[in-house]
Amino acid sequence: MRLVFKKSRDSSLSLMRRAGYSFVRRDERTKEEGYQRRLSSGDYPKFHAFVKSEKNFIFVNLHLDQKKPSYLGSHAHSGEYEESEILEKEAQILKKVFENQTY
Repeated sequence: MRLVFKKSRDSSLSLMRRAGYSFVRRDERTKEEGYQRRLSSGDYPKFHAFVKSEKNFIFVNLHLDQKKPSYLGSHAHSGEYEESEILEKEAQILKKVFENQTY
């Protein structure tokens, strides 16, 4: 699920932390920052977001990782990428934070 927000005074790191996400890594090639928010005490399921700032906008690519990759050496895993009820609820949380509403 792709979301677009106007840039604010706060950094994307600060905004994502406010939404409950932890920083994972920054891809120097694509300039995307990776964030995750776990839904349990284990590694999965978790929300996974890639965030990129360009000009006056912040782009968030959000999906839900259901479980770890099934095959050795594979990065593919069971996940939800398209609009679904759970992704829509998570998108609403991000919208509130990025639009400077309280959460």
